[in-house]
Amino acid sequence: MSSTTLARPATPPLAVSWQTPLELGVLGAIWGASFMFMRIAAKDFGAMPLVEMRLALGALVLMPFLWKARASFPLKLWPKLALIGAINSAVPFALFAWAAQRAPAGVGAICNSMAVLFTALVAFLFYGERIGARRAVALLAGFVGVVVLASGKTAGASIGWAVGAGTSAAFLYGIGGNLVKRKLTGLPPGAVAAATLVCSAVLILPFAIASWPEHSIPMRSWLSAGGLGVLCTGVAYAIFYRLIMRIGAARASTVTYIVPLTAVTWAWLLLDEPLTVPMLIAGTMILGSVALSQKQPA
Repeated sequence: MSSTTLARPATPPLAVSWQTPLELGVLGAIWGASFMFMRIAAKDFGAMPLVEMRLALGALVLMPFLWKARASFPLKLWPKLALIGAINSAVPFALFAWAAQRAPAGVGAICNSMAVLFTALVAFLFYGERIGARRAVALLAGFVGVVVLASGKTAGASIGWAVGAGTSAAFLYGIGGNLVKRKLTGLPPGAVAAATLVCSAVLILPFAIASWPEHSIPMRSWLSAGGLGVLCTGVAYAIFYRLIMRIGAARASTVTYIVPLTAVTWAWLLLDEPLTVPMLIAGTMILGSVALSQKQPA
């Protein structure tokens, strides 16, 4: 709708004016904590069992959305949902969990922020969308940041493979975001999230059973896995889609800038993980490139 045909909206009431920044901040803190939870639990569960816990618990939280919209999900749609779920949830979650066993929590969060740039790159390569000079520069800066991050070491050990896994996960998010936009348009987003998580949980289940740890798992890791599934997946998706409906996807995606900062802060406060110079440089470059790519032309 054109703004010239509508009267300027009145100043929003106080209850609304503070609600959006509060929810963005809470969501950024929750998603930042997800990397800490993975760092804690992955070493005891292993990647696949932890991912299964995350998917199953997240799907349970979001199931009311799917049940309410069940008439919009015929059987013929489910193979497509399963494919998108694998690309957008199952495999990226597994890659991040694998990386969490080998690198600090902040590393995965910094890699995750590349998803915004990869979404633009996939749209350019496969769907003919213009990328523009600004986004091209942003992509280059982001990739340089990844190289800087991969070159770093923690406690004398290289984190290059973990960075590769996290960056691959972010690339899959870029593919998944484009597929959701083009293949699932018109469906309730909360129900789509629930459906893809259900499909992903089914896909991961055989691998989780085959690799389920034989040793006892500490309560700290159980609680972290529960927080990862219930809070960082189920509740976080519900908040995110609520934000999308209120302020739109573009503004809601600004939470991307908050996640690495909160992830590093959580890990520093609760896990005593240091912020290394390569992490600082790479994080600045990647977040700067994301901000540049999102800036509207004058």
